[in-house]
Amino acid sequence: MVLYLTLAHGKAKEAGQLRSMEELTEAIVEGAAKRIRPKLMTVMTDMIGLLPVLWATGTGSDVMKRIAAPLVGGLVTSFLLELTAYPAIFALWKGRDLPHVEPAQNVPD
Repeated sequence: MVLYLTLAHGKAKEAGQLRSMEELTEAIVEGAAKRIRPKLMTVMTDMIGLLPVLWATGTGSDVMKRIAAPLVGGLVTSFLLELTAYPAIFALWKGRDLPHVEPAQNVPD
């Protein structure tokens, strides 16, 4: 995810489109959107592969369930963090480099 975010950030920076937090957010959304499908495909295929192990009842299934359950939990946690927390942390990190713009003062006429 960080690679995709960095590439989108660099592309926007080269185009001169990083003048505000809104433009940074657009670049982050563009980079994160390219990562959703590969991440979802990986998580789903791994979880589909682990379902038979979780539902098994044969010999050794008690041991295998104890191995597969944390794997499923890690997949779900990884998926949620990669699509929510990482872009937010990236925005905070790269937002520090944005030019600071003072809010307009309302001066009475």
